[in-house]
Amino acid sequence: MAGPDPHDDTSTDYEQFEKAQLVQDRDAARVDTADVDDTTAQRLVSDLVDADIVTPVPEDRVLVHVPSGTTFDSTTQLAVFHRGWTAGRDADAEGE
Repeated sequence: MAGPDPHDDTSTDYEQFEKAQLVQDRDAARVDTADVDDTTAQRLVSDLVDADIVTPVPEDRVLVHVPSGTTFDSTTQLAVFHRGWTAGRDADAEGE
């Protein structure tokens, strides 16, 4: 009795499809922070202050990200952190 025809075996096709789907999911979950320049960061932080998500502490020259309690002395660091924090919360909400 002959074994299965190797041309009929589609297991490697399925594995390649799975890998491609995982890569797409991973890419979709990543947050692009490379586009956060000073102007973008200033605008985002200003919007966050207006929305009471960030509290400036002028005497200490820092900004407090209220939901996480994290303190920053750079608007760019805060902007990048907030984008990542938001993406993480969104991903958690989708997983529920």
